[in-house]
Amino acid sequence: MEDYQKEVDEWFKEQHWDYWEPLAITTRLFEEGGEFARLVNHVYGPKKKKLDEHVQDMEEEIGDIIYTLICFANSHGINLDAAIRKSLDKVVTRDKDRFTK
Repeated sequence: MEDYQKEVDEWFKEQHWDYWEPLAITTRLFEEGGEFARLVNHVYGPKKKKLDEHVQDMEEEIGDIIYTLICFANSHGINLDAAIRKSLDKVVTRDKDRFTK
């Protein structure tokens, strides 16, 4: 993730852009999450896509979520590699016997 974080940050600097405020980025994250949820519901759930709705791609929707998280992380000096490492270590320790039968 570090490479992607650097790439996004360099691109923002080249464009002379500032990152959005935290609430704006969070709102964007939930908008993107909603688009992903709608697509998952169309593919796997009971609510099928209307004929006039544009085609969505699951990979692209996930990418939009990751991009938005990168923007938030960059604006707060958060290293996403360290963040995911902490989460994985926590899950591995907490859930090591949780789902065994």
